[in-house]
Amino acid sequence: MSLRSAAKTRTTNETEIKAFLLLEGSGDTDIATGIPFFDHMLAQLGRHGGMDLFVTAKGDLEIDAHHTVEDTGILVGEVLAEALGDKAGVRRFASCRVPLDEALVDVALDLSGRPYLHYEMNFPGEQILGDPPFDPQLCEEFWRALVTAAGITLHVTSVRGRNTHHLVEASFKAVARALRDAVRVEGRGIPSTKGAL
Repeated sequence: MSLRSAAKTRTTNETEIKAFLLLEGSGDTDIATGIPFFDHMLAQLGRHGGMDLFVTAKGDLEIDAHHTVEDTGILVGEVLAEALGDKAGVRRFASCRVPLDEALVDVALDLSGRPYLHYEMNFPGEQILGDPPFDPQLCEEFWRALVTAAGITLHVTSVRGRNTHHLVEASFKAVARALRDAVRVEGRGIPSTKGAL
């Protein structure tokens, strides 16, 4: 079986981003977006997803982090879609429930070819400290951009939790573990009665 990988660049007036993804990786990551907490979350995605993920981003952080986070989601979604190819033999569906101390997050996804995000996370409201600080609301923008570019259905729901950092990190780990299961090749055909995903 050939290794499934992709590398892409995205350049706009607001951001310049490069991403590489290897699905059959070992969880190696090299992330540099200028937003330390976001780097930490992308590293969780690669490490717990069993994927090698390398991302560099330069964005207009002097305005805010929104463009960098959203455009990174677009590009990570694009390399995921390209690495998956025609999705022959993949498991397709997966779900995972991940705890992090008091926080518990539930994730279900489908490599459906149909982009959809249900995002039901309840944060206490504070920003996560760092330089610059990270607004947890940007996570929804990241996931929406990723699922749209990758063509996947994703449901992310907080079951409980009080610490914003824990909730966000549990959500990234849960998506990572679900992706790890969903992209696994266990057959030969396209897992759809339509014959395509």
